Amino acid sequence: MKQKIISSANKKILFLPHAVKQMSRPDRMISTKEVRDAVLFGEIIEEYPDDQRGQSCLVFHTKENRVIHVVCAPKTEYLTIITAYLPVPDQWSSDFKVRR
Repeated sequence: MKQKIISSANKKILFLPHAVKQMSRPDRMISTKEVRDAVLFGEIIEEYPDDQRGQSCLVFHTKENRVIHVVCAPKTEYLTIITAYLPVPDQWSSDFKVRR
């Protein structure tokens, strides 16, 4: 799955309106570069093979003590970014990789 994500992202990244809305919230302000770094260098922590939007996954990435999660779906010609957010500590394990 990781190789599919990288291959798709290297072609084009499509940000769905929901992702843009979530990324631009004042309490998040997640840049497109952060999302790109996450999908290229992050770790897949959940896979959703039966997602209605097609096979997708949740990617974890941290840089400079800022943790982000990105839900993405690789397609043949592009990578769809479904959403991106800063995980809430009470919903995740201390390393933000396992749901509570």
